[in-house]
Amino acid sequence: MTLQEFFYMGGYAAFVWPSYGLALVILLVNLVVPHWRERQTLRQIARQNRRVRRSG
Repeated sequence: MTLQEFFYMGGYAAFVWPSYGLALVILLVNLVVPHWRERQTLRQIARQNRRVRRSG
């Protein structure tokens, strides 16, 4: 099997490669979004703590 045949996927490349691409995007989103939300939540908690200390 040549590299060209591999990438052609027996004529199904138009379906296979976009599926791999979509799966990769979903996996990356599943890695990045929780990290982003954690940072956002920690910033929000820090802001609330600063407000409590000022009004305390």
